[in-house]
Amino acid sequence: MKGIAHDDVMAEIFRKDPAYAIALLNSILEDGDQGELLVALRQMTKAFGGAAKVAEKAQLNSTHIYRALSAKGNPEIRSLTAILKTMGLRLAVQPIQGVAAGA
Repeated sequence: MKGIAHDDVMAEIFRKDPAYAIALLNSILEDGDQGELLVALRQMTKAFGGAAKVAEKAQLNSTHIYRALSAKGNPEIRSLTAILKTMGLRLAVQPIQGVAAGA
């Protein structure tokens, strides 16, 4: 795959193996690294046809998608939810193992 950009390679992997994409997103969310999350979401957006197509399906402006998923982006929860929905995904809340409720 010499000469192919890393993001393009990852987008192709996500297209071929959606379960891997889900596992990767969950791992990133568990670690709490927003920068990594935005990189993965940009790559997934590419896998789903690019920002313009995802924006159209999510009923968002494509410029908004580019900004939200940029290196300095900070997407609102409704934008993130809309973007994930176009990919057939959603956010979920799970208990942290070993942490008592209310602690």
